Amino acid sequence: MPDAETLASPRGRILVIDDEADIRESLETLLDLEGYQVATADGGVSGLDRFERGVFDLVLLDLMMPDRSGLEVLDDIRKRDRDTPVFLITAYGSVEVAVEALKSGANDYFSKPWDNEKLIIEIDRQIARTRLEQENRELRRALKQRYSFPNIVGKSDRMQRVLDLVSQVAPSKSNILITGETGTGKELIAKAIHAASPRAERPFVGVNSGSVPPDLLESALFGHVKGAFTGAVANRKGYFETADHGTLFLDEIGTLTPDMQVKLLRVLQEREFMPVGSNDVVRVDVRIIAATNSDLKKLVDDGKFREDLYYRLNVINVQLPPLRDRKEDVPALIEHFFQIYCRENEKFLDAQGRSRLRFEPEALHILMDYNWPGNVRELENAIERAAVLATEEEVPAAVLPEPVLHSAGVRIPREPGEQLPSDASLFEVVADFERRAIIDILEQVNYSQTEAAARLKIPLSTLNQKIKRLDIPIRKKSEKAG
Repeated sequence: MPDAETLASPRGRILVIDDEADIRESLETLLDLEGYQVATADGGVSGLDRFERGVFDLVLLDLMMPDRSGLEVLDDIRKRDRDTPVFLITAYGSVEVAVEALKSGANDYFSKPWDNEKLIIEIDRQIARTRLEQENRELRRALKQRYSFPNIVGKSDRMQRVLDLVSQVAPSKSNILITGETGTGKELIAKAIHAASPRAERPFVGVNSGSVPPDLLESALFGHVKGAFTGAVANRKGYFETADHGTLFLDEIGTLTPDMQVKLLRVLQEREFMPVGSNDVVRVDVRIIAATNSDLKKLVDDGKFREDLYYRLNVINVQLPPLRDRKEDVPALIEHFFQIYCRENEKFLDAQGRSRLRFEPEALHILMDYNWPGNVRELENAIERAAVLATEEEVPAAVLPEPVLHSAGVRIPREPGEQLPSDASLFEVVADFERRAIIDILEQVNYSQTEAAARLKIPLSTLNQKIKRLDIPIRKKSEKAG
């Protein structure tokens, strides 16, 4: 069991193992001033005992100690914990010892006397890297649950062909270009490819190329060194280095400037790059999955996108169909999103925690007829709205967004005195009657929703939902009904 001292510090917690008291005190003072929480041990045996009783972000370990050598202690630490970073410190600096230490599992190596600034920089960088790796592991576990193939809803022939292709290409190292309209689920497919690939335990890093200003994109992708430009106050690792041995997802790839296209092409060809402001080459092993809702081939023909980069990215093309071309998937998608948003809002759940909501036949008919220009994302928004506004297990069409109702020719008068057309449907007649009845009661009680709910003999929450669903204007209580 970790002891009471293992409560995490925001900056990090460090264990110093050294037999020299002045070294321990010096490091403790330095690290404490930098905001770290520090524990110390005066030898290899006590250091291992301290390590087993605590939780640490990094270990500073002396190489030469009288009871046990630093390499022996390092070996025991690695048998217990493969992930906690260990920096070895020694007065006997040599290349041979450094190489042996790194082979034994050390993350870095410093000779006495060390440079305090460099030591702190490397500690900061190592702890940040370790925390990012831990976050990515948690993210990968979450992605496997959320984005594994069973959770990609689509039984239509077109989606099954997409998933068959994803199964084939996921184990490969080839770059992939995902094309499709906005809202078709390109990032979802990219994450599914990564989760089914040998890189699944490594980072998945997503970048929306169109949302990053062009003058900042190079630094975002490749990183920069301190002083590279105004505001570069410290070294920063870019997305390529963060995604090393994993997958880099470049969304909206068609928005890249010509200059960035050249730089990206070089990375794809050479598997290396230089951070902004640096002359040091960084080599990476990254699989690229790019995505676009543009016609990239047309951009090539128009001279707006490099042909050589296009073919580097488009080794394998996964084309996602729009929702209007796979409407047989709509009922399953509705059920899928009802499950998500009923759980999220903790309403209309059965004893097993599953949603009880369903649409009235007329509402489902409207949903099936709609063309969904925003694709799955638009459908998801509509179902989330329905789950929030629903007051009964059978959800009426009136909760659907205005564009969906309008496309189906549903007309509910909004202005005072406006009448329903003579060919109004039963749904329109009922919704209009309900709207007018609520407005009448609200006017009688000077727009007090509490009094109106009591008069209508419905819960206040139900009245609030009906007001939102039927787009009823609400006046302040101080205003006079008129």
